[in-house]
Amino acid sequence: MAATGTERRAFAHKINRTVAADVRKQVSREYGGSPQLSKKRSSSQQSVPLTEVVEPIDFEDYLSTHPPAAEPGPLRELIEFPSDDIELVLEPKECRTLENTLPDEEILDLRVRDALGVYTDDWLIVHRKYQQFSTIYNANISEKLRERQKGLTKQTFELDEVVDDRSSQDEQEDLKRRSVSLDDTPRGSWASSIFDLKNSTADNLLPSLLDRTAVDDIDRRNQEQRKDNRLPELLSLFPAPDEDEAIERCTIPEVPKEHLGQRIMVKCLSLKFEIEIEPIFGSLALYDVKEKKKISETFYFDLNSDQMKTMLRPHSPHTAISTMSRSAIFSITYPSPEIFLVIRLEKVLQQGDIGECCEPYMVMKESDSTKHKEKVEKLRCQAEQYCTRLGKYRMPFAWTAIHLMNIVSSAGSLDRGDSDSESERKGTWTERKRKTFERMSVGEELCSFTSFRPATLTVTNFFKQEGDRLRDEDLYKFLADMRRPSSVLRRLRPVTAQLKIDISPVPDSPPYCLSPELLHVKPYPDLRIRPTKEVLEFPAREVYIPYTTYRNLLYVYPHNLNFSSRQGSVRNITVKVQFMCGEDPSQAMPVIFGKSSCAEFYKEAYTPVIYHSKSPEFYEEIKMKIPANLTENHHLLFTFYHISCQQKQNTPLETPVGYTWIPLMQHGRLRTGVFSLPVSIEKPPPSYSVLTPDVQLPGMKWVDNHKGVFTVGVTAASSVHTQDAHLDKFFTLVHVLEEYSFPLRLKDVIITENNVESELKSSITQLKCANLETTVCFIHHILNKLILLIVHPPVIGGQMVNLGRAAFEAMALIVNQIHKNLDGNQDQHGRNSLLASYVHYCFHLPSFDPGLHGGLAGSPPYGGPIQYATLSRATGRPSSLNLSRSKSISNSNPDLATTPHSPDEEVQKIIGNKNAHSA
Repeated sequence: MAATGTERRAFAHKINRTVAADVRKQVSREYGGSPQLSKKRSSSQQSVPLTEVVEPIDFEDYLSTHPPAAEPGPLRELIEFPSDDIELVLEPKECRTLENTLPDEEILDLRVRDALGVYTDDWLIVHRKYQQFSTIYNANISEKLRERQKGLTKQTFELDEVVDDRSSQDEQEDLKRRSVSLDDTPRGSWASSIFDLKNSTADNLLPSLLDRTAVDDIDRRNQEQRKDNRLPELLSLFPAPDEDEAIERCTIPEVPKEHLGQRIMVKCLSLKFEIEIEPIFGSLALYDVKEKKKISETFYFDLNSDQMKTMLRPHSPHTAISTMSRSAIFSITYPSPEIFLVIRLEKVLQQGDIGECCEPYMVMKESDSTKHKEKVEKLRCQAEQYCTRLGKYRMPFAWTAIHLMNIVSSAGSLDRGDSDSESERKGTWTERKRKTFERMSVGEELCSFTSFRPATLTVTNFFKQEGDRLRDEDLYKFLADMRRPSSVLRRLRPVTAQLKIDISPVPDSPPYCLSPELLHVKPYPDLRIRPTKEVLEFPAREVYIPYTTYRNLLYVYPHNLNFSSRQGSVRNITVKVQFMCGEDPSQAMPVIFGKSSCAEFYKEAYTPVIYHSKSPEFYEEIKMKIPANLTENHHLLFTFYHISCQQKQNTPLETPVGYTWIPLMQHGRLRTGVFSLPVSIEKPPPSYSVLTPDVQLPGMKWVDNHKGVFTVGVTAASSVHTQDAHLDKFFTLVHVLEEYSFPLRLKDVIITENNVESELKSSITQLKCANLETTVCFIHHILNKLILLIVHPPVIGGQMVNLGRAAFEAMALIVNQIHKNLDGNQDQHGRNSLLASYVHYCFHLPSFDPGLHGGLAGSPPYGGPIQYATLSRATGRPSSLNLSRSKSISNSNPDLATTPHSPDEEVQKIIGNKNAHSA
């Protein structure tokens, strides 16, 4: 009988008809709405007051008080995190040189102290002991696993056996014969058939199978048998993973190190002229015609015979072994087919212009030595007289250039063969990606200086220097003209000479090398061996590599001088350059590098003389060490002299005809760039060094009515001074807080306790405007200082300055800039290698314990006690939030415009702001 509509079947009575909405209502009535409050509400239904703000959960404390539940047993170790896995390791930095790259001075300013802290502190590495047991791909572990598997016995199973093709037909016929015999057997499987039992061989008898044996003995025997031939590691038979197939990759960043480009070695072997009458001095430098830039410092060499060197012995009584170098290593970051090796020759100053002095070398031949014997002797006697009297002055002589691309293409590239491709395959993922990125660079695959055959060249033609065409702009025109088939230079009568040089790639670790600071580079077995100098590179384009070594060098390039309106006998002009630490003449510092066959350092340097020229041009490069305690009293002093080439009675050798100077430190910045300076006829007055010569000092006479008549360029290769206005201002203000040196004049602003907070916040905000290359070079310094401001807020007048938010935002912007602009330096996870290496090796929380960092940090910063800033709510709000502004931002909520007077007021304002936004 069919059931009616009102009747229900038996199983339907057991179905729960509760609606989900009813369940939610019931739960909301029984439990509190806050996820932090999980217990039932009481019948009183008390509300939570607004002032009782729930503190966030301390994650570390929660983990320590709530250990993960796991079943006890021998496998518990597999699911628990080992307590001794992580340890901090201080790994000493590898130094390329035998000596530490430290300044000579004992008193250091804060810039140098910060730099030394970055460049000399050990790497702080978070080492994980048990990382090799994880699924992270590791090339070393995979290689060890492959080596271990080579010695294992091969396990063969029935399912893995492959039937030989040659015996397949015989096996098929055998199976057919077996199938006929199986018709007479009882029904069943093939393995249990009577036919199979009759033809199979018997197994070995199991001894003691029916003997009575104790259970413990059986277990012990089985346990011992299971240990036979057991592998020491779990899953060691599993094949080693390939890097491209790895499930998890965690590449260890490369260790930060000094940047070196493609390197070539140039050895100067010999220099011979048709006649040998006087010492000749040479120099080498690299120029990029395409970029119109000099891409290396100048290397000086001396190939004169001992007889010629004795002519200058009174002027150079002591010869340092570092100045006897005849080979140089040049670094090229951006190879280009437009790079030239420019060779310049100079001689001792003598009476006569350059053309007259070059004439004997262009006319006389070695074959005519008997014919011109008397004339050669006369020239040699004159040269001896000039060397005795004018030995410390030089004059331009001749020049030539070598197109490096011709050397590489003619010598031919070395055949790398399979070994190079194999090493490329074995490289890490990051290395292979970098090589691929380098191949994509335009032109670099066509021009490489790393794999060419060594070549020995004999340069026979030199071009006479022209006194009015010595600038780099003229040199670039000459170099571009040299590549043309109908070169104008080839039509000129050359200065015949034979310069023999050797050009080759640099081996991995060449011995007996000196760094640009004249430090001994490892390996250096014997300090008495003639060294090879590493020539500092001036890259043609930007290089985004952080500084890792202390370097503080200054280069001065006098360009031209215009004394055409200067009255009196002002010819044969040389410029004496001095690095002064005061205004007294005795305060010239011995920081100028010597050239060749001379002392290592000098207090003064002279430019070559252009005979009878009142408006000379210069190509000189003067290299200096920047002192570690640079102050506003340090300056460059330029003294102009007229040199009397003819020896006359009552006529001095040097006659000063002008003075000018450049203050090197102003407003906390190192002054570099191109300067057009006025020249004073008289000596500068007292206290001149803190002013620029552009200031019209009373009672002084100036050449050409105080116009700029002397042009000079000053550049620095420094890992201490940033030479960027935004970075310099930021570091200067941080140093002001660390030294608590108020007041300080910073350009037109006087920094005091009242405005230092606003100025520092402004400088932190402007860090994003700094040059990206400079930011990357000093990224370790910048991040260290920003983290310092977050962790140790400065205290001024007993009030803590809140800079954490501005510092964190600046850090985020800098990281974003590096990620967006340097996408070629990212690994497979999208992490920038420069930032990853900083986190892995350099990052550490600021500490001011002298025992930890060798006392470099000294006392606590900002002239007060150490205070730590946290992200949680502080017990007392810093009163410095009203230090120099009418409005303040809350430490816990940035939406609050003013500082609340109580927690209730703060909460009410939060709710009010949210209601306003929702409305």
